Order: sequence, then structure tokens, then C-alpha cells
Amino acid sequence: MSQSLSRVLFHLVFSTKHRESLIGSTLQPDMHAYLGGTLSRIHCTPILVGGTADHVHMLLGLGRTICVADMMEQLKSGSSKWAKGQGCAEFAWQAGYGAFSVSESKASEVAQYIQRQEEHHQHRTFQEEYREFLVRHGIEFDERYVWD
Repeated sequence: MSQSLSRVLFHLVFSTKHRESLIGSTLQPDMHAYLGGTLSRIHCTPILVGGTADHVHMLLGLGRTICVADMMEQLKSGSSKWAKGQGCAEFAWQAGYGAFSVSESKASEVAQYIQRQEEHHQHRTFQEEYREFLVRHGIEFDERYVWD
């Protein structure tokens, strides 16, 4: 085989440090566009970026030549610097993140979930949502180290 091809979908979830509401309605569209642009620049495929004032969800295709940890480093460091340049001097992301695999057959379902974040979080906190993701994906975790 002479060509390397892949389509690996991920649902990423990460919050602002201490889940502070720093991604307000004026910053949110530009933050989401910035994150999508960063994904494109590092040869990942942004499918949808959404979230609320304290966290982000992304559905994306992982680039063939980058690992998840390197992608997250570029996303978080670049967008944090960008947000500070937009006047949000206290902006910071949490140290960790969740990266969950998505099958092609479930991609539209995940996209709909991301689109309904504001509505969804009228009934559930970010912590409750994140714990549910960890359990659903069979990820063992220690509550003491999940939050910062």
C-alpha cells in the first residue's frame, strides 16, 4: 500500500480552570472558530466545536501525523494566549481533558449533542456530564485528580 489514510474521530471535552465562566457569549463564537482553525492548521479535521461559558466540546478527525496529547497542547496553549490577547487576562484551561473515540455511525449523534450544550446544561453540571462520559467509556478515575 503506497498511501497512508485514516479517519479516526474523537469527541474532546475540556473546561476552563476551576470551571470559571470565562467563555462568555461575546467570546464564544470567536473562541470556537479559533479552536477549529487551530485543528485545521495542525492537519486535523474540525467537524464541530461547541460548548458553554465554562467548557468546550469538539468533534474532530484526528490528523494522520499527530497524537492526541500534542494536538491538545497546541489547542490549549494557542487558544489560551489568544483569549488573553482578547482582553481576558485571567483565562486558563484546566490541566486535563477527555478524548473519547467516536464511531462513524455515531458522529451525527455526537454533533447533535454538542449543538445542544446550552440546553443540556440547564439540567446537568459539567462535572456530572464529564463523570458520565468517563463511566460510559469505561475509564477508571480518582475523583481527587479529575478536577482543577
